[in-house]
Amino acid sequence: MSQRKLSEFLEELVPTVMGFLTFKSVKPDLENFGNHYLGFGILSAWIAGVGRYWDHPNADLWQYLGLGSVAYIFILALILWLLILPLRPQNWSFKSVLIFVGMTSPLAFVYAIPVEKFMDLVSAQFINLLFLLIVAVWRISLLFRFLSRSALLQEETLGIALLFPMAIIVVVLSSLNLEHAILDLMAGMRGGGSGTLAYLVVSFLSLISVVASPVLTIWYLFIAGTNLKDIYDERRLKNR
Repeated sequence: MSQRKLSEFLEELVPTVMGFLTFKSVKPDLENFGNHYLGFGILSAWIAGVGRYWDHPNADLWQYLGLGSVAYIFILALILWLLILPLRPQNWSFKSVLIFVGMTSPLAFVYAIPVEKFMDLVSAQFINLLFLLIVAVWRISLLFRFLSRSALLQEETLGIALLFPMAIIVVVLSSLNLEHAILDLMAGMRGGGSGTLAYLVVSFLSLISVVASPVLTIWYLFIAGTNLKDIYDERRLKNR
């Protein structure tokens, strides 16, 4: 990477990321700086992962190294890319989705705030849960904007593109009994204390996802099947 190109990227990076996170219309120069934005996303996820556990007394080495957060953006990007692909989004590639997920990583910096140092355990757990909910809603809102502005999904498809992946993720975690472990990981719940409110929220979301998933699956398969038929018809017309 030349010093000039790096300088140009850094000049573009700050206003682009700030605009992206505050829902302003921005257009990253992915043609020239796509790999740079990808590197920024991975670096941000790593910093967020390290920050999440820097003051944790009993974390494992991989948690201190921030590896979980780096793996998270790759796994989430793969899930979104695969599940939304049949809905025929525009400008859709695994790299573009990975860059998007990576650019949301700075939101997780709030997890590095050592609230446990300033308040009792129960209050700290509540604040960490609040941070988690805020970041989750923020990221979902950014995903909605990404799907509508970049992927150019139509209104009738946007709902299923948002709800189906989330429901599937929650249902899979619930079936593996991992939803509470993931909550502990994401929200920083630390030994003992009262995580009752947090677990009630997770249990409620799990129940809603399980109940809604059959309807969402039928809706998703109908749209995906319609798109597949359209693709088949288009190719048949071209081959005439």
